[in-house]
Amino acid sequence: MQARVKWVEGLTFLGESASGHQVLMDGNSGDKAPSPMEMVLMSAGGCSAIDVVSILQKSRQDVTDCEVKLTSERREEAPRIFTHINLHFIVSGKALKEAAVERAVTLSAEKYCSVAIMLGAGVTITHSFEVIAL
Repeated sequence: MQARVKWVEGLTFLGESASGHQVLMDGNSGDKAPSPMEMVLMSAGGCSAIDVVSILQKSRQDVTDCEVKLTSERREEAPRIFTHINLHFIVSGKALKEAAVERAVTLSAEKYCSVAIMLGAGVTITHSFEVIAL
């Protein structure tokens, strides 16, 4: 996998993936775009949400919506790394089995989500979920 990051102005940078997608990042506390650390946090949520939805679909669960609310804590001193991240999944669907959602969240956390597993080597990561029946 390859990517590049190019300086735009001030502390604003443009990242481009090998697949040609672009994303703006801002080092000024996210004034113009998400900061790199916000991108890392969203990446953990996106990676895990993809896993959860995919696992539920393969389990023939009628999932209609999935949202991940992420909360985090960071060190006060440099480097300001994450010390704790919680991923709270809100999964909606028709006749969703709570056990299936719990299994999907656990599989993502322990086996499939490359971003969260990589971060977990130095960060406490927790997961929780709720099921909304339709």
